[in-house]
Amino acid sequence: MQNALLQTRKDSKTMATTSSASPPLSALCSPAITIVDQNNASTISTVHQDIIETHIFTRLDGPTLASASCASTHLHALASQENLWTDICHSTWPSTTSSRVRHVISNFHNGPRSFFSDAFPLTIEPVSFGNSSENPPDLPTEIISAVDIYYKKEQIFSKVVETETVSAWFKCSPFRVDLLDPKEAVSTRIPNPDKDDTCRDLEEDMELSWIIIDPIGKRAMNLSSQRPVNVHRHWLSGEVQVKFASVVGGGGIGAATELVQCGVVVTCGGSAKGEMHVREVSLQLEDMDGMYLNGRESLVMLRRGLAGKRRRGKKRESERKKEVEEFLERKRERKERKMRREGTLDTLCVAFGVSAFASSLLFLLFR
Repeated sequence: MQNALLQTRKDSKTMATTSSASPPLSALCSPAITIVDQNNASTISTVHQDIIETHIFTRLDGPTLASASCASTHLHALASQENLWTDICHSTWPSTTSSRVRHVISNFHNGPRSFFSDAFPLTIEPVSFGNSSENPPDLPTEIISAVDIYYKKEQIFSKVVETETVSAWFKCSPFRVDLLDPKEAVSTRIPNPDKDDTCRDLEEDMELSWIIIDPIGKRAMNLSSQRPVNVHRHWLSGEVQVKFASVVGGGGIGAATELVQCGVVVTCGGSAKGEMHVREVSLQLEDMDGMYLNGRESLVMLRRGLAGKRRRGKKRESERKKEVEEFLERKRERKERKMRREGTLDTLCVAFGVSAFASSLLFLLFR
């Protein structure tokens, strides 16, 4: 009996000693969790790369694929496959399936991955080349416009236009890129907006992408706000004008080109069948004085945007719309200041004229 008690005390001491020490980390985890924790770094590598490339990465959009490539060096290598980014570019912008655009994209530093990195962000921090009156280096000798329009996520228009920029006529004339000829029209499934509610539907459901590509400089940027900033019906023709816009800065402080609005106007008109036709898709650049820039001035501003940094973020559309609102506010303030200056100048001229008349009258009376 005594021996049994002694043995029990020894066992109790042993248990107390064991319980007083901290248990190992593996004892707190289930076997399955322990295996996952120990092999977390190699778990993704156990999946065959064909499965990742064919069944996982092909289901991702561009931003998600870019995020996945940052998870590990293994995923980065798999996500850098050119065919993945080629398919993403083609699905995001069908206009990039053009043979000319495909060739230009293939010459980018990292091919379609670099093109997507340039063209997807909507927020741009332009670079400054110093005095805006001087020619910045490496002005594009040609620009390519790749344009896609969607309504309720369905493509209704896609076109690629090449514009030469070296002729004297281009540099001196007002800059304007038209995608359709005056008598050309593209039929759509959009119902004719005979009510204001339909105009609001266009503002909510129409999307546009206008990518400017510099084939020599191997850079691209998206000039569109993606969604309209304004939709209204023309008072005379009854056509509906849908406006997309973005703002490019970089001009001299206080100058009219300190901020420039890149405006895209999509004009839609009704047809006999009750559906709308796209009759005009055009791009122009406007400064804060309300003047449209000529070809050379537009090239300078586009070059600033092409060479600028891209800011990523989820609120791409709201940020670009905020930039357009800021431009319109600055434009209004500038117009008011100009009117005040002109009013002050008119007052001084009238006062000077009255003073001159009074002086002449007094001279004649007391002569």
